Amino acid sequence: MDETLGAALRRWRDRLSPVDVGRTSRPGRRAAGLRREELAELAGLSVDYVVRLEQGRATNPSAQVVASLARALQLQPPERDYAYRLAGLLPPQEGTISTHIPAGVQRMLARLGEFPVGVFSADWTLLSWSPAWAALLGEPGARTPAERNLVRAVFATGPTGLATRPVIQDGDALKPALVADLRTALLNYPDDRALTGLVEELRSTSAEFSRLWDAGAVGPHISARKTVVHPQVGEVTCDCDVLTVPGSDIRLVVYTVAAGSADAEKLEFLRVTGGVGIGGSPPPGPGVFLAP
Repeated sequence: MDETLGAALRRWRDRLSPVDVGRTSRPGRRAAGLRREELAELAGLSVDYVVRLEQGRATNPSAQVVASLARALQLQPPERDYAYRLAGLLPPQEGTISTHIPAGVQRMLARLGEFPVGVFSADWTLLSWSPAWAALLGEPGARTPAERNLVRAVFATGPTGLATRPVIQDGDALKPALVADLRTALLNYPDDRALTGLVEELRSTSAEFSRLWDAGAVGPHISARKTVVHPQVGEVTCDCDVLTVPGSDIRLVVYTVAAGSADAEKLEFLRVTGGVGIGGSPPPGPGVFLAP
């Protein structure tokens, strides 16, 4: 009998160690792999929907849902494509930007729990993030992929959805580097309609982006000092580095602070509390997200 999507999801969930997704595997844990609740949280889905998928009562998941499940389950590319086919969908085609995060990158992300780390695709859409990232910058999970695009956030003329706290950075080195990245991505992924639409949108809505694009702006990503203004702890100044993953167009944005510094104490407080102060949920931040 041919395998169903639900059966494959259960099999992949059972084989994935909780440790590889940043969970603690305590003695006596009854589930051999991930619990449904854990998979749902990692994929940004409801537990009920995951149950219905596994039981075969939900039979038409969207491509976005399958992509989220593939990332959460740390599937290899052939397995991801298999999941798409089981869902009755075409796998991602050549010439389009991949949202797949290699399993090794996901395991590394799970183990870098004390640092704010964001994982971005070739068009600078935020795909995944560490709990410390959400605690420092705000939880991105409720936002659409379009709202989680860094280039759109940087060149937007008004508030965006990528973060709820202002990020301050000296200089404009980031902007030509992002424009150069999009130009390269357009060469590598000429059939990606979302990417083409993003470039056209920014050229029509941002005079600065249009000027940099027409000028053929280039620039490497360099280490930068960024200050996040957090409603609970005030200013947190971090070193920000952009790391690339060989063999893919995945980029990791990592914030670090010096051990023993006042900023380290603030970041640790946010990590432990999840960015929520003793008095309850933090108020929404007033700023525009300027940099990763």
